[in-house]
Amino acid sequence: MQNGVAKFGTTFTKHMLTIEFDSDKGGWQEPQIGLFKNLSIHPAAKVLHYACETFEGMKAYKGEDGQIRLFRPLLNLNRLNRSNEKVCLPQIDEQLLLRYIAKLVYTDRSYLPSIKDGGFYIRPTVISTDAGLCVDAGKTALLYVILSPVGPYFGLDFQAIRVAAVSNYVRSWPGGTGDLKVGGNYSLVIYVTEQIKKQGCKTTLWLFGEDEKITEAGVMNFFMFFINDEGEKELRTPPLDTTILPGITRRSLLELSREWGEFKVSEDPITFKELRHLLDNNRVLELMGAGTACVVCPIAEILYKDELFKVPTMQQKNPLYRRFYQSLNDIQYGRIAHPWSYAIDPKQF
Repeated sequence: MQNGVAKFGTTFTKHMLTIEFDSDKGGWQEPQIGLFKNLSIHPAAKVLHYACETFEGMKAYKGEDGQIRLFRPLLNLNRLNRSNEKVCLPQIDEQLLLRYIAKLVYTDRSYLPSIKDGGFYIRPTVISTDAGLCVDAGKTALLYVILSPVGPYFGLDFQAIRVAAVSNYVRSWPGGTGDLKVGGNYSLVIYVTEQIKKQGCKTTLWLFGEDEKITEAGVMNFFMFFINDEGEKELRTPPLDTTILPGITRRSLLELSREWGEFKVSEDPITFKELRHLLDNNRVLELMGAGTACVVCPIAEILYKDELFKVPTMQQKNPLYRRFYQSLNDIQYGRIAHPWSYAIDPKQF
């Protein structure tokens, strides 16, 4: 328990959504909303042997007006389809799946937490259930969606974290699956995170290549707010390639920043050498991670080998990370009307 709330993602609601796929029966079968239960699959299912699996992370929120909303859900489902394509899983009807996810959320609405910043963490997952040890695309699959009532990922108030800059392990590489939501991307993250916890670090700052380009912060996209060579404020995040996940929160922060038009916004590489130079010259204002689970997470310290770098993120008078968080929070909970908010209408069921 954290602040009276169950650990993130460890409790679940009463129901789940399942849709079976069988190419010999015409593809996707009728969606079913039933009781939450364990899965039964063949021991030779390809998901167990060859990691033929994709997933997404979405959230549902209950506003002060009682309305339940999802945040940019079609972007998640479009990304799910892109992931499915790369690991030879079947494509889904995104609009149909969205309607059934909304129905599942509405069915279990009594589980929506009332605590500050609470909601449902929604986990759509697609697995290959094809039984056989041949390394090929299967004929059967299962799509299922489960809901977890959650509070804030890092607690009820912002906690700036220490990260460990890691270059001796590689989370993703060019031409790999770093831009997809597949389970195989995360097992190494778990291992490395367990190692760096011994050094008082919360997560990793992944460095790639001889020039140590910063890719991501743990399982979050990475942002740097700093004073550039022209003396202007700039928000920078690494560019999308096959080593970077195209995060929905990442995209939203970039779009908000460009809409505000108050500072330069760029998607350009960041090397650790450059970051170190900016820190040494007091030009870094804030560092942060961004993702669905945490929204934004301020970074206060970086452990690089045996050297600890202090980051002045928490010393800013009106920090950008708080503005980002509040802006998205207002949209997600319906305090302001916005096209990114998808309101669930029970009449559609």
